[in-house]
Amino acid sequence: MLHVALWQPVIPQNVGNIARTCVGMNAHLHVVGPTIIDFDSKAVKRAGLDYWDDLAFTLHPTPEAFLGWLAKEGKTPWLITKHGTARFDEPAYADESVFLFGSEREGLPPEIHARWPGRGVSIPIPGQVRSYNLGNTVAIMLACGMSKAELWPTEWKPKAGVEMKNTF
Repeated sequence: MLHVALWQPVIPQNVGNIARTCVGMNAHLHVVGPTIIDFDSKAVKRAGLDYWDDLAFTLHPTPEAFLGWLAKEGKTPWLITKHGTARFDEPAYADESVFLFGSEREGLPPEIHARWPGRGVSIPIPGQVRSYNLGNTVAIMLACGMSKAELWPTEWKPKAGVEMKNTF
């Protein structure tokens, strides 16, 4: 199982989208606080996140709590950042890899970059946009990570009731 860690996210819709992607890709979502997002069960139900009960989720109330979890588990995260020195598809990701994404507005703080030099990973942007949406970036990284770690199901079939047709 891969781990997605969001550093102090501020946009609830991004977190909801990322949570859904994590459920679909069997990844564990970590939110590093403090954050303004309300994760109590009433707020989650009100937002229509009907898949929330299927989500592997940990809320780390402070950066120190998250760093403590990393240390306890012996994990070193990959920093997903526009300042990365490696292209996203170059590292040899493995099962249990942690992908750490910065806040939508602030990115990752300088002390996090300093703590793990050489662990920054970037996704190229060949087109004329400043950045990718956080949810899309998470999906790209999870798909790449699952491929590198060979975590995709080996006997995949379309869901029952889905007819596969070539539409081209």
